[in-house]
Amino acid sequence: MAGYFGTEFQMRLQKRSDERAEWARKTPGAYNSGRMLASEDPDRLGWDSILEFLERDGAFGFRMLPADRAADLVGRLTPRGYRVDFWDTFIAGRSAAMSRVEEILANGLPGDLMQLDMAIEATSPIVRHVQEFMARNGIAPFSGSMLVGEIEPALTVVVAEPDGTIVATAHAYRPHNAHSPYHTTAWGGLIAVAESQRGRKLGTYVNAMMIRAAFEQLAVDRIYELASATNIPSRRMIEACGLSMEPNLKAATAGPQGEKFTR
Repeated sequence: MAGYFGTEFQMRLQKRSDERAEWARKTPGAYNSGRMLASEDPDRLGWDSILEFLERDGAFGFRMLPADRAADLVGRLTPRGYRVDFWDTFIAGRSAAMSRVEEILANGLPGDLMQLDMAIEATSPIVRHVQEFMARNGIAPFSGSMLVGEIEPALTVVVAEPDGTIVATAHAYRPHNAHSPYHTTAWGGLIAVAESQRGRKLGTYVNAMMIRAAFEQLAVDRIYELASATNIPSRRMIEACGLSMEPNLKAATAGPQGEKFTR
């Protein structure tokens, strides 16, 4: 487990998440969020445990949370001084996503851009470059070990200019354990596009590359992505790739007051 990057707080959480990966694989109600300890079923995991983790770590994640539990989450955590941010959940099965994805990918990468091979070593220079690129674009990165698939089945898509300058990224992995109804569902995200490349639909293309690779390499039958209510470009990009918003599912992060943990 290696390749931690970001603020001191982010790196501490990444290390904690990596070190507790086996716990996330075996514990009902838990999942591996890549950035911090997390739960998909707080009642099953237990609120006493969640509050203990929050007090020690300063942050905790939630996904696949029934939308009608959002108010309960806020009611439990904001009086304790935590900020709670929410994201909507977009999901699709293989056939719905792949039919759209293949249409997008048929057009090829714009201009002279190319896909880079992602290194298999968590501490390799390209992994650090990917993390730096994500951070510059407002995305809290995963550890190097998560990005290269040392922790969970995963893949990272990297697009670059001919000189190797990274201009777009995306990532997919299997976060949910065998106790979960989402065990064979991938999460897709960490999508970033360089400012110089925006307006060329590169975000949609790299997202499509990631979705196709997830279905081909990760043995999943569904994929989901997350976007906040105000992030209209991301929502349009996700929907362009065949995913539809599931109104009954929310994701959230509880953390310190101040700025949102990630975009």
